[in-house]
Amino acid sequence: MRKFDPWPVFFKREWKRNWPFLVGFAVTGTLITKFSLGLTEEDAKNSNFVKAHNR
Repeated sequence: MRKFDPWPVFFKREWKRNWPFLVGFAVTGTLITKFSLGLTEEDAKNSNFVKAHNR
């Protein structure tokens, strides 16, 4: 006799509840990665944030 496996039931229920958070997290992470990889050394030299933290 096969034993009952609760994991598929758990993941199906939790996916319905958490998909907006997970999708938003993925989109935000993708955007941050895209913009941060697009920065150059020249951008960093001109950045007020970098200048303030290099003191």
